[in-house]
Amino acid sequence: MRIDAAGYPFIFGALLLAFFCFWLSSVAGVALLLLAAFFLFFFRDPDRTAAVDTSSVLAPADGRVMVAGPPTGKSPPGAWKQVSIFLSPIDVHVNRVPHGGKVTHLEYHSGKFLPAYRSDSGDLNEYTEIWLARDGVTVVMRQIVGILARRIVCRIKVGDNVQSGDRFGIMKFGSRMDVFLPHTAKLLVSPKDKVVGGVSVLAQLEEHKEK
Repeated sequence: MRIDAAGYPFIFGALLLAFFCFWLSSVAGVALLLLAAFFLFFFRDPDRTAAVDTSSVLAPADGRVMVAGPPTGKSPPGAWKQVSIFLSPIDVHVNRVPHGGKVTHLEYHSGKFLPAYRSDSGDLNEYTEIWLARDGVTVVMRQIVGILARRIVCRIKVGDNVQSGDRFGIMKFGSRMDVFLPHTAKLLVSPKDKVVGGVSVLAQLEEHKEK
């Protein structure tokens, strides 16, 4: 299985420490091998086949839906619907583009490191906000770190053209993704639903419905 490059330092670091620790303590060596195995699991990057329907907004990450409806906190200017997804440490943490388009705005916001499952984590925690636009429709997503995830990896930049389901980054060790949709979008998920990044459809955009 493919492994995200962000995991290499953790995996090889744990393996290297395990090699040296076996000379001192087999227990410590085994513990570090188990840690390396966890890193392999955490940074896994399975292949996914995204929906080709341009009206669909896909889940940007694996996890469980926390919010599906009106914005619950600090949202971008304008009228939106919000879907928030909590990623536990056992979920795939590779992030995928929810809706293809051009990256028109990207901004990093410093903040706290509250547990990502808290309702106020979207307002107070560190996050990166990314705006995607196509055919007059804008979708905004936020990579939000949690108490364990203290580094956001974002591999796209303003001006890039991206497709639905494209890999674009990763958040390390537990986090949250918020997606802001036009207020006319039809939500297809509810709180507590389990979603799969790049596969599950969060919403249908009214502006792109086939006639």
